[in-house]
Amino acid sequence: MPQSTERRTHWENVYADRDVSEVSWHQDTPDSSLQLIDHADVGPDEPIIDIGGGACLLVDHLLHRGFRQMTVLDISEAALDHARARLGERAAEVRWICADVIGVELPERYRLWHDRAAFHFLTDPTDRERYRDTLLEALMPGGDAILATFASDGPEKCSGLEVVRYTPEELGVELGESFELIETWDEEHRTPGGAVQHFVFCRFRRRHLTADA
Repeated sequence: MPQSTERRTHWENVYADRDVSEVSWHQDTPDSSLQLIDHADVGPDEPIIDIGGGACLLVDHLLHRGFRQMTVLDISEAALDHARARLGERAAEVRWICADVIGVELPERYRLWHDRAAFHFLTDPTDRERYRDTLLEALMPGGDAILATFASDGPEKCSGLEVVRYTPEELGVELGESFELIETWDEEHRTPGGAVQHFVFCRFRRRHLTADA
């Protein structure tokens, strides 16, 4: 299993070597993510965290829509630097966390957790369990978790790393009984190089269980 420092080194190198508009996961407008966030009915003052958000443009769109409690977490400082430079003065409106989501202690609880294409890099079951523990600790009961991964017919590798492909039902099994699958759809993502990658997007809701804090 790659250790946290090895994962960080890998992603720092990715962002050092390539223009952020040329990476395969780049989207000018993250339509599926924005639609699912709309469906989650999150208020502008409710806290949102984007896991692996790095240099992605979701934070720009959410700021434009008036959201005021945004956190972006990424393992790569270089990726976060790209986003902060792009946003300019507005970067001060966002909390930036450079950390590995595996085992991180987050500073607050969130109404919405968004992860497009971070979870599918966790090929070790122990890492996925630790991710789920972090999610359970960080997401409010009744909150929404949006996860997007490569679909079962999607690529087997990304950025030189192996990934795990999922159906919505398999994602539900990974998250466990604390989460209810609310909605899902497939997306054909066209990379900047013209390739088509099949993603599955899922919105889960954290159940109000008796053991919830």
